[in-house]
Amino acid sequence: MPIINVTVAAEPDSDLSARIARLVSELTRMHLRKDPFVTAVTISYVEPQHWFAGGSSIASQDTSSFWLDIKVVDGTNTKQELAAYIEAIFGGFETLLQKVHPESYVLVHEVPAAAYGYGGKTQEFRFISGRLAA
Repeated sequence: MPIINVTVAAEPDSDLSARIARLVSELTRMHLRKDPFVTAVTISYVEPQHWFAGGSSIASQDTSSFWLDIKVVDGTNTKQELAAYIEAIFGGFETLLQKVHPESYVLVHEVPAAAYGYGGKTQEFRFISGRLAA
């Protein structure tokens, strides 16, 4: 049920978008145990000459960069899982984009279950409903 927003310093490319969506969905399943059938991924592009890292544009550094922002319910993952996820995401983008600037970021927002949900229901509601049904 996470929402994953990815921004990439590259020209828009539907094939690359599909590969990014597959990659982040699979790594999110593997490392954070999130169901890919309720995972949403959005991908945005920024022209490399408009993305700056270390004071210079990514275009002038002949590299690429990305920013991945994911929201998950707090307390559902350990620090070790989050660290492994961040490392795997960076490695995956290095494979997809080739040269990735080290100033590329992954941010995992851990949000309260009562303040996060999909389909009109909070994750807290789903948890309590599941307990009552059992």
